[in-house]
Amino acid sequence: MPYPDGRFAGTITCMDSNQLRELLQAVQSGQCDLDRAMEQLRKLPFESTGYANIDLHRAMRCGSSEVIFCPGKTVQQVLGIATRLATAGHRVLATRASDAQLDAMAAQFPDAVLNRAARAAMLGAGADVAEPADQTPFVAVISAGTADMPVAEEAIFTLHYMQVPTRRVVDVGVSGLHRLLAHLDQIQKACAIVVVAGMEGALPSVVGGLVGCPVFAVPTSIGYGASFGGLAAMLGMLNSCASNVSVVNIDNGFGAAYCAGKVYQQVMLVKSPAPAASAVTGTGASA
Repeated sequence: MPYPDGRFAGTITCMDSNQLRELLQAVQSGQCDLDRAMEQLRKLPFESTGYANIDLHRAMRCGSSEVIFCPGKTVQQVLGIATRLATAGHRVLATRASDAQLDAMAAQFPDAVLNRAARAAMLGAGADVAEPADQTPFVAVISAGTADMPVAEEAIFTLHYMQVPTRRVVDVGVSGLHRLLAHLDQIQKACAIVVVAGMEGALPSVVGGLVGCPVFAVPTSIGYGASFGGLAAMLGMLNSCASNVSVVNIDNGFGAAYCAGKVYQQVMLVKSPAPAASAVTGTGASA
């Protein structure tokens, strides 16, 4: 936004592609001088804290900010990383957080949104995403059993962090296939699907054979002795005969949701293309 005299008055707090475009346009038009632009870009690549090199450039490269994986980090380290990301204007997601880490996040950040079932916390993005309307792209998250729901919650929370409209379908494992078929019309409208299942891990193959979109399968560590902590489910999913099924690591609801969210973002990019590069470079513009 310019001052009344036309100079650039903006401050780039979160270097995503839109704000970089705004800054470059301001330099091009003379609303922002080169020294001010260089100051804005000074911390573009990363910021070092001594215990972490925080990637402040990731939102511009990848479309989403760096996510905090909490295991192995102290409470103070988690808070320090979250503070620096939030100060830079980034949305913040902390995953696999302990109760102590979640409690500290809630105390440090009054606007923090916590999901203890998902073991995750979020800053700077509302936890409630509008229910997708008819004809609106969305991601479906399907869980086989109630015991799989913590991993499904991590997936749903991640999609909310990415601001992706989501529909959930719970407790529709293959031992009662009619429960899944009751949701078939809804499932077939999704642009991507996350399927969370333990035991023998058969559900993603069933879903994959019913839909035309990518299916991201999440094996969970739920099962009896021969499930080997989710290994049996993972091997079953990796050997799926459904061609549209890809598999993430055991209990990795975050990873599956992130990939599904990227599919959604690409769908929306096609529906609402970004401004052409000529808007920044000036090439190809009419006189």
